[in-house]
Amino acid sequence: MDWGYGFLNWLRGRVGFGTRAPALMLSSMNTMPRRVSLIIHNPVIRSEGGRKLTEVLGWEDPDALAAQYIADLREISGGQVEYEIVERIEVDGWVPKRDGFVYDENTYLACWRNQAGFHQPDEADYRAVAAEFDLARKVETGVIDEAWLFAYPYAGYYESRMAGPGAFWCNAPSLPLPSSQLSRRFVIMGFNYERMVGYMLESFGHRVESIMNRVWRGRFGEANLWNRFVRYDQVAPGRANCGNVHFAPNSVQDYDWGNPAYVLSNCDDWLTFPNLAGQTRQVNCAEWGDGDIRAHHHWWLKHLPRVPGATQGILNNWWVYVVDPNTV
Repeated sequence: MDWGYGFLNWLRGRVGFGTRAPALMLSSMNTMPRRVSLIIHNPVIRSEGGRKLTEVLGWEDPDALAAQYIADLREISGGQVEYEIVERIEVDGWVPKRDGFVYDENTYLACWRNQAGFHQPDEADYRAVAAEFDLARKVETGVIDEAWLFAYPYAGYYESRMAGPGAFWCNAPSLPLPSSQLSRRFVIMGFNYERMVGYMLESFGHRVESIMNRVWRGRFGEANLWNRFVRYDQVAPGRANCGNVHFAPNSVQDYDWGNPAYVLSNCDDWLTFPNLAGQTRQVNCAEWGDGDIRAHHHWWLKHLPRVPGATQGILNNWWVYVVDPNTV
């Protein structure tokens, strides 16, 4: 186990800190380093001259995507979130499905080119992937803090999924792994290298939504600051704040990030958190990139509070919870 968690466990025993101790300690750090296992399923297609699947179909370079994602989250979090890829594994093979099915190059390429016939159920066999790459042991011993799984469309990955003791919904059902192997929670991100980095930020945004819903559960009305943060005009006319991952403050449907209509919003309040002074002004899509997915997600994530202190017993730096589910 890494020194930080070992020290916190020792400190709890010495002075009787409760479960919030790690969050309170981490919130004082300038950066939150997170170690990542990067696992890429990118099969070699023999019938296409031995080129990799990404090359055959003209898809994105997963290493470039990972680098952009790391840089984006560092910038968005004000330099606090520092992901480091400590191991990179590239697999010349296909992700196993929950029911045992595995594509080969002929079956997959036929499905893709016809846009039909993809295997159902689509879900990947997460237990098999976790076992093959020894994820539980690596997390438990502090080698890694989370895993990023890159693959092709219809690989069956969720955008994010949590495992470990007390794991909870993280845009997917919690992943049961043998409890004897783990004393820490960790998140497994699933990325599709057909798509650009904006979609990776969307996956991260849904992780944020799940974790912050959990952090603020049990608080109601105006006391639930997360529910206030995600308000948008369609559900709370005249009281929009920042909206959520799919709905900007003025959106009227999913992914409506390019809506030019103006609405009244409290979004600026979150840049001075915890001083929610009730600042309101008219905003529209010009604020968040005129429909660009990456720009919207940058704008939305930059409004997450990330300052010292606590409100209602919850840290004012929400990034602590988002990057480390053990603090929830």
